[in-house]
Amino acid sequence: MKAVIQAGGKGTRLAPYSTVLPKALMPIGEGTVVDNLLEQFAAAGVREVVITVSSFGPLIRSYCGDGSRWGVTIDYVGEDEPLGTIGPLSALRERLDGPFFVSNSDVYTDLDLTEVLRFHEKGAGPLTVVLTPQTVNIPYGVLTHRDGRVVGFQEKPTETFHVSTGIYCMSPEVFEYIPQAGPFGFDQLMAVMLEQDRPVNAYQHTGRWVDIGRIEDLRRAQTQLTTLMDGMGDDVAGL
Repeated sequence: MKAVIQAGGKGTRLAPYSTVLPKALMPIGEGTVVDNLLEQFAAAGVREVVITVSSFGPLIRSYCGDGSRWGVTIDYVGEDEPLGTIGPLSALRERLDGPFFVSNSDVYTDLDLTEVLRFHEKGAGPLTVVLTPQTVNIPYGVLTHRDGRVVGFQEKPTETFHVSTGIYCMSPEVFEYIPQAGPFGFDQLMAVMLEQDRPVNAYQHTGRWVDIGRIEDLRRAQTQLTTLMDGMGDDVAGL
């Protein structure tokens, strides 16, 4: 079992923090974001991990090393130019010869990847997207209108959407829809597959998930983990 962590992004939404550290090395609890990802991959039976890197490559290499402390082997592939969220996989198509995981480097979650793999192998398509529900509070009165007349009104509605977690399970057949070279995003991959009426599997995760791509989300992830660890400490003290 193999996995790819895409850590080649610039992390502009996390500035100024990301001018010093890549998103993968942002501190969460007693470790970093990449610690959490590598622990989850190892628990799911992954033994080979490829990390795509760019300007922060030397720092990530120095921290992660060969992967032995997580029980995996880590290889690194450099991005000479921005390749988007899916484009970096093109250089690995010969190496990814069985089902594999792909994850963004700014994801913190308690997802059970073993269950994701089991779900993927039962699915009809070469791509499984891990989804999670997110609630959005709209702080305005929302109107619907038709032919110049208001036909509906909601005061500050709350909407729930299912969003991509940035974690996927794929089979080699997915490369049929990915260009041999050049930038290519997840949005483009979805557009191509849906246009060709190819099945895309959807695995719903209802547990913890935080995209730490923004400063406020990084702080939220840190707060959640601190609260969780304090709770575990209370439980142990009560035994």
